[in-house]
Amino acid sequence: METKHLHFNTSIGVQKPESIRNKAQACPFCDRENLIDLIEVDGPIILLKNKYPVLENAFQTVLIETDECQAELSAYSKEHLHRLIRFGIRHWLKMEKSGKYRSVIFFKNHGPLSGGTIAHPHMQIIGLDDIDYKENVSHELFEGMVLAEDNGVKFTLSTKPRVGFYEFNVMMEDSGYKERFAEYMQMAVHYILNHFPFKASSYNIFFHHIDEKIYVKVVPRFVTTPLYIGYGLPQVPNNLEWMAGEMKRIYFS
Repeated sequence: METKHLHFNTSIGVQKPESIRNKAQACPFCDRENLIDLIEVDGPIILLKNKYPVLENAFQTVLIETDECQAELSAYSKEHLHRLIRFGIRHWLKMEKSGKYRSVIFFKNHGPLSGGTIAHPHMQIIGLDDIDYKENVSHELFEGMVLAEDNGVKFTLSTKPRVGFYEFNVMMEDSGYKERFAEYMQMAVHYILNHFPFKASSYNIFFHHIDEKIYVKVVPRFVTTPLYIGYGLPQVPNNLEWMAGEMKRIYFS
């Protein structure tokens, strides 16, 4: 029988430090001198093996984005933003091309409702031995109202969201890195944290590689709607045109 579920090792999970909700918890990513199993270091950016590999049949890595614990992606300088996203995409695609994994996922958690445990800015790149995430992904998940398009990079507000309500998408071809890709992603995060019509402090970023295209989906996180939890029914709000107009006014006028 084909594997459809990830198996979580609870005995490892209970050992994980939690600095998002427990501010007194020492940050393990700030203690750079004692980090182990480093894969590559690029100045303040570090890729290393995950010390708490809670997922079975997977190779888990952590990408520490910066040496500043209180930093946040929406406020990164353009120089650091591009350095980080280039670095992350390079290692993600390298793991894909290695042929060692059925698929490789690349994502970021931020905030108490994101599913993350460590506040220090970081992402994760995980090679899955038995599961192909692309079987659950279609191009229509990234369709939407066009907010901007430049140099082959498209920025949209999803009209067919995966979970529901508001999701932002950015797309570029996988033939080469385009700076607008990361800049549009940063704009989506900035809008969520600073201009969203509802108070938002959490978000996720999910990268996808499908049919020679690289997509990133930026999702503000709230308590998940029961219609999605119970029935898998995403909801589309009736004010998408208003939000698209606000995004254009704030970032592109």
